[in-house]
Amino acid sequence: MADVDTARFLADLHELRQIGKFKTGVHRPTYTKEDMQSRHWLMDRLREVGLTPSMDGIGNVIGRHPGPGPHLLVGSHLETQNEAGWLDGALGVLAGLALARAGLPVDVVAFADEEGHYGTFLGSRSLIGDVTEAQMDAAKHNMTGKPLREALREAGLEGLPRERLDPSRYKGFFELHIEQGTQLENAGLRSGVVTGIVGIRYFKITIIGQQDHTGGTTMAERKDAAVAAMRVLSLIDERFPMHIGERTVWTCGRITLEPNAPHIIPGKAELVFQFRDISEEVMDRLENLLHRIVQEVGRRDRCTLSVECLNRSPPALAHPAMHEALRQAATKHANGQWQPMPSGAIHDAQLMAKILPTAMLFTPSIGGISHHWAEDTKEEDLTLALRILADAAESYLRQ
Repeated sequence: MADVDTARFLADLHELRQIGKFKTGVHRPTYTKEDMQSRHWLMDRLREVGLTPSMDGIGNVIGRHPGPGPHLLVGSHLETQNEAGWLDGALGVLAGLALARAGLPVDVVAFADEEGHYGTFLGSRSLIGDVTEAQMDAAKHNMTGKPLREALREAGLEGLPRERLDPSRYKGFFELHIEQGTQLENAGLRSGVVTGIVGIRYFKITIIGQQDHTGGTTMAERKDAAVAAMRVLSLIDERFPMHIGERTVWTCGRITLEPNAPHIIPGKAELVFQFRDISEEVMDRLENLLHRIVQEVGRRDRCTLSVECLNRSPPALAHPAMHEALRQAATKHANGQWQPMPSGAIHDAQLMAKILPTAMLFTPSIGGISHHWAEDTKEEDLTLALRILADAAESYLRQ
């Protein structure tokens, strides 16, 4: 097995967490000075282990191994959500650095804006050729509205070319990540070999009723868009459980009412709704059920309802040989303390799977906390994950 330096790996993680430190976590939103400082810090570390680093015009950092292939691509992201955790993303990048330090033929990547401040997987999508210049022109910060082009200029990236990965260089992509959930901890396990990353379907459900006076309109006369919206969500929670898979989840993350005034019956409501599952068949079933629920509510509440699919992200199943290499390494290093499991969160690996064989490994999250400064993982679990990843990478390269 590759001789990975676990002490240096932990030291790197703790050094990186000082950049943008916030309480016990970090605050490194995309293209801020803290984010860019972390990217330059990484480039220095990549040089130290003999890789040739570069940063492209969207902020992706790649350290390339100088030797002959086949190579592996290993990494994740460095930026964070606001006032968030120190391991989300950074763990996968520095695991790649540790594998390169151990002498494995690894290219290390830190994708830009995995957290979606300016778009959806901006960096990894760009590396596979899925971001146009027109899309970059139109992209804005999801809260402040700052144009992406302005952010790139302020970050010193304006004018730099965007890189495109050459799939022929790589035998596959590995990503190590915290679980961001409680399955492993609740089961008393120390590692999870990811079977695949769930697909996601986003919908906008629009309800048109009749805006009217709250005092002068009798209950029998009303066409209340808010009531119809709540009924849709109630029926989803009532009926979805009869049609789901083992790890299906669904969420209504945004509800808007118009005119949203205390003395006016809402004439319009909008719901932004999503569900996730590892199976396309399950998601097809749920989408059909959603349409039936919407039709039923429209008849019952005398409102006009419509469903628009905003986005479909297909599941990304783990590459069989890479998955098996991780299973064997987990059995060797964490025998009886690991399990196969799907990823309920989405990751850059989902984009890499479009062009490369891909697999992921999870390590437990204490309390399941992530996207919060209290995010944490036991150091012995971090080093165990690194050993499993290194063993699997070396085994897979020999195949």
